[in-house]
Amino acid sequence: MGERGPLPKEKIKIRWSRNFAYAIGLISSDGSLSKNGRHISFVSKDKDQVLNFIKALHLKNIKIGKNYSGQYKSLSYRVQFGSVFFYNFLLSLGLTPNKSKSIGKLNIPDKFFFDFLRGVFDGDGSTYSYWDKRWRSSFMFYTEFASASEDHIFWLRNKIYEKLAISGHVTRDGKGSTLQLKYAKAESVVLLKKMFGPGRYLFLKRKRLKINKMLCIVGEKV
Repeated sequence: MGERGPLPKEKIKIRWSRNFAYAIGLISSDGSLSKNGRHISFVSKDKDQVLNFIKALHLKNIKIGKNYSGQYKSLSYRVQFGSVFFYNFLLSLGLTPNKSKSIGKLNIPDKFFFDFLRGVFDGDGSTYSYWDKRWRSSFMFYTEFASASEDHIFWLRNKIYEKLAISGHVTRDGKGSTLQLKYAKAESVVLLKKMFGPGRYLFLKRKRLKINKMLCIVGEKV
C-alpha cells in the first residue's frame, strides 16, 4: 500500500488520499472485480456517483455505458476498465470477485477510514428521519449501512466503535439476506460529522443535502 505512481500504461495511481479512499469505499459497495484478474466495473443508478468515481481515480478517456434492467427497465450507469496492477492492489486490500457475501475486513489506512466509509455510505448507505408522534416535537433520524456479508458489517461496526466509541445496532431485512448497521440520532450526529467534516473531498450531493436538512432540524450541521 505504500507504492507510489503508475507502472507504464497503467490507468490508476496507487496513492492514498481522501478521494482515493472514497473510491475504494465505492468499489467495496457498488464495484465488482471480474474473474479474469484484470477488469474492474462500477455501476450506479446515479450518474453523479459514476462521475465521482471517475474523478476520484483520475480515469481518462473512459466511456459511461447505460444498462436497462428489471421489469420496468430501470436505468443504471456503468464504467469498466482494465488494470492488472490496480486489480492486484484491490486484492491486497481484501476485495475479491463475487464479494457481496464474502467481503470482510479490508486493509484501509486509519487516516483515511472515514473517507472510505463515506464511499461505502454513498454506495450502500442511507439516512431516514421522521417525527415520532408518541412524543411532542420528537424528531428521529438514523444512519444506515447495508451489506449481505455479516463479517463486513461487524468489521465496520467494530472499526467505528474503535474510533468514535459509538455502538450502533445490527438488524436483518425481512428476507434475512441483508444486514443493516444502524445509528440513531445522537450517534448519527457524531458519525456524520466525522464522515463529512471540513475540507475538500468528493461526496454524493443529493445525500449530503438530505443530511444537512436533517441535521438542521436538531441544530447541527456538517
